[in-house]
Amino acid sequence: MIKRLQMVFGFLLLITVSSEAQFSAEVELGRVSSGYNDVRIPGDAGGLFSLSEELSIDPEAFYRVRLAYTWGERHTLLALLAPLELQAGGTLDREIFFLDQTFAPETPLYATYRFNSYRLTYRYALKRSPRLNAALGFTAKIRDAEIALTDGRKRSSKTNIGFVPIVHFHVDWRFAGPVGVLLDGDALAAPQGRAEDVLLALTYRATDDLNVRAGYRILEGGADNDEVYNFSLFHYITAGVQIIF
Repeated sequence: MIKRLQMVFGFLLLITVSSEAQFSAEVELGRVSSGYNDVRIPGDAGGLFSLSEELSIDPEAFYRVRLAYTWGERHTLLALLAPLELQAGGTLDREIFFLDQTFAPETPLYATYRFNSYRLTYRYALKRSPRLNAALGFTAKIRDAEIALTDGRKRSSKTNIGFVPIVHFHVDWRFAGPVGVLLDGDALAAPQGRAEDVLLALTYRATDDLNVRAGYRILEGGADNDEVYNFSLFHYITAGVQIIF
């Protein structure tokens, strides 16, 4: 997976060097904390428990990297790397069956929640002007997920790598000269589950080639099937920089 993403990044860099199209790189940093995070594995037979309410998840630092290639003014291709891993710990007041193991009550438990995301997005600009840019598109998302639980003696881990198609949207409104507001995200709901990853940020155009921003991102979603029941919510306090080449 990492090799494929590196190939995409390399391709974007190559076509940028060999053409007059616009290339940009974004880095987003900040703090992520967990809202609800309810788990039952298997989805039809496991014990339901909360990683965030019955166990405790500490906030963590995070980073994201996104490269963008724009051609013909209205067409943009984006590649995103968005890792996420949090640790939880605590005790439960009841016996829990998780995947293939039974964990006793009042036993210290430790959990890992990983949800790495690799995305390739195409978007088309519906509106382009000095003050307002609005676009819609399609995201092909690869998730690399794991939920693991251990009591120090035995460990169970459910991993999943899968493809998710998502609708992409982007609105950048510069309402006061170099100052603007950005709404950018991917979202889709289906009978199999849902996924939303949305950023709302205040932006500032420092120079023609440098934009900075600060805001709030929400990541929410999950699935309910025979293998996995998991719905989770994450809050991001973010700061980011975009460099245009």
